[in-house]
Amino acid sequence: MPVRRIVFYPDPILLRPTEPVGDVNDSVRELVADMVETMHAAPGIGLAANQIGVGLRVAVVDLSVGETQGELHVLINPTILEQGGRQVGEEGCLSLPGITTDVTRPAWVRVEALDLQGRRREIRAVELLARALCHEIDHLDGRLYLYRLSALKRNRLKREIHKAIDAGEWGGA
Repeated sequence: MPVRRIVFYPDPILLRPTEPVGDVNDSVRELVADMVETMHAAPGIGLAANQIGVGLRVAVVDLSVGETQGELHVLINPTILEQGGRQVGEEGCLSLPGITTDVTRPAWVRVEALDLQGRRREIRAVELLARALCHEIDHLDGRLYLYRLSALKRNRLKREIHKAIDAGEWGGA
């Protein structure tokens, strides 16, 4: 499967909600395989379809970055059913290369999604997995983690990004 080009902020596809997948067919399975390959090559622990320019509600998460069999979570049309608690931790994003900052997320989540066979499944997650699932679902909703920061911090980071774009030093330039 080919490694796809990752889309960088401020590309508009990152700021639009994605469309639900109708049928989980071979085309969707091929997209997921490309996403997994792209995520592992980056390397990253999560990737949403809109991060490779595809406006479908599909994400993948693998905390082991491909090192441990069975750690891959495929999320087709995911929904957060329940969440609770609070954790603050450092986040980065493949669409915001080189930028990390502390983000507040739920300490635990219960997520429902379709798998590659189109079956509904539920994931109960805590700590880093909960953070990663929320981060990717935010992407699918057209929301970057920048928008979970205070306006002051968000605007400072956006200025840094635009400076890098103007200097030709941003991955998406």
